[in-house]
Amino acid sequence: MASSPAVCNFGWKAVPFELPDTEGTLWTINRLKRRHGLLVVFICNHCPYVIAIADRLRPLAADLRDLGIGIAAICSNSAVTHPQDSFENMGKFAREHRFDFPYLHDADQRVARTWGAACTPDFFGFNGDLELQYRGRLDDSGKSQTPGARPELLEAMRLVAETGKGPERQVPSMGCSIKWELA
Repeated sequence: MASSPAVCNFGWKAVPFELPDTEGTLWTINRLKRRHGLLVVFICNHCPYVIAIADRLRPLAADLRDLGIGIAAICSNSAVTHPQDSFENMGKFAREHRFDFPYLHDADQRVARTWGAACTPDFFGFNGDLELQYRGRLDDSGKSQTPGARPELLEAMRLVAETGKGPERQVPSMGCSIKWELA
């Protein structure tokens, strides 16, 4: 079932975390952040919306690094209810899509809950002071790869790198809901 996140809460401060990547290295917000900011995207391995953009994340990461912005992906889905999103399968997914940025595991779902992540993909674009400036979509392609789609996320993060502020008008991302642990 498709889900969308809330509208951007401009200025919301990134809540610190320490999470392992698919190689077991621990990452923190401050280690991921670069001079002009940080993009954190909540993804998973099975969502058709994520699968549709997975191969576009690596070139996006290169563009962001050129802008002085770090990038990381986080999987917070329950591996109990969705074994395809297990830590082991995250590593396979990252290798298959040649991720050259950390793919982090939020096993207890604490980061997703604290941040209010709603769907996969869910993009959180921060400025150099780790204040939220973008909570929109990658582009208007959805689950397809529309040639000539406007690169909304890249344009927004370029603006963040240049001014510290994101665009006022943002279209929320759409994707599969986060798969929460059963209580």
